[in-house]
Amino acid sequence: MRAVLRQLSPAGRLLIVNQFGIVFGFFLVLPFLATYLREELGLAAAVVGTVIGLRTLSQQGLFLVGGALADHWGPQRVIVLGCALRVLGFGALAATRSLPWIVAGTMVIGVAGALFSPASTTYLSHESPGRRAENFALYQFAGNAGALLGPLVGALLLAVDFRLVCGAAAAVFGALSVAQVLLLPYRAPQARGDGVLRSLWQVVRNRRFLVFALAGSVYFTLWNQLYLALPLEVERVTGRPDAVSAVFLVSTVVGIVFGVRLTVACRRRWSAGRSMATGLLLMGGGFVPAAVAAPFLATAAGPLDLAVAARAGAPVLAGTAVFSVGAAIANPFMMELIPTVGSERLVGTYFGWFNLFSSLAAAGASAAVGALIDLPGAALRCTPFALLVLLSTAGGAVIAVLQQRGRLESA
Repeated sequence: MRAVLRQLSPAGRLLIVNQFGIVFGFFLVLPFLATYLREELGLAAAVVGTVIGLRTLSQQGLFLVGGALADHWGPQRVIVLGCALRVLGFGALAATRSLPWIVAGTMVIGVAGALFSPASTTYLSHESPGRRAENFALYQFAGNAGALLGPLVGALLLAVDFRLVCGAAAAVFGALSVAQVLLLPYRAPQARGDGVLRSLWQVVRNRRFLVFALAGSVYFTLWNQLYLALPLEVERVTGRPDAVSAVFLVSTVVGIVFGVRLTVACRRRWSAGRSMATGLLLMGGGFVPAAVAAPFLATAAGPLDLAVAARAGAPVLAGTAVFSVGAAIANPFMMELIPTVGSERLVGTYFGWFNLFSSLAAAGASAAVGALIDLPGAALRCTPFALLVLLSTAGGAVIAVLQQRGRLESA
């Protein structure tokens, strides 16, 4: 990992630090937001769900806008704007208990993410085109570290007051905003002279990218199950809410410990397309233990003893480890390939389209998985996991075919 970091430019290193700060600041607050709204403010569950959903919608739905702005306005400016908006968003949560202001602040937090996320990946893509996967592996490592430490620090501050947590998050993003202004070099827009609508239309006409995006959206569909199918199953068989934390811990630790090493190893042996296909297949393979075991494991009537719970939850936790290895392999090479199948001049726009496609696909697939989870009968408990295995196989197969036909090479 140190060798990869040393080869990065100073701007690239700052983006890695920036990613840690962004995820750390976000996870200071968001894991505790629903509980705060429900228990401290006394809001109905439907209202809480709406607030959380609006944040997700405002971020996922505007990724395309953020990507297009990065191409036409310059990624450094968009990163600064996004970080500054997060200061306002978290500042609103810290300053008020009024529901309208909380909704507005939460949506601003989402819009900010839609700006700096594609802008950051665009900037990092341009820093060292020959080592994109390794750089994105470091980027993912920084995000995992932030996701691990953020809730821990947030829980400590929460003992004082939730609004102190929000104030701390606003301070983190304020520091990041200043750092980007002072230290991150300005990068000229790559799409200067092209109209925004013309750029957007160019993506829609790129059939190679559309096929790749369809297959790549499987990654996000599978990744979403870290928050849906896997936690629900481990809590079902153990009866212990704390078992859900074990799922996230396994996934985060695997990403931190093995992510960069796996990327470097795959680079030595395989092409980017083969690495991505292998990662998708491994992600799907992570659902096989749960698919096999679920019909035979009874739903726990209450919290099981730790030793019994460990045995019951072992298939899900073992599968989570395999799943996380696959994700650590697939993600950096997927990010590397997006500009390759897209355009070096419209990197942000292609990232924006890709995220939009993926969020829509993940939403639809997650709804289907949720419906399968609700099916009655022990024999049908395997169906959501079987569907996920099939999706991963299909996505991996499409990427493998594109690689075999030379469709993942620069045009």
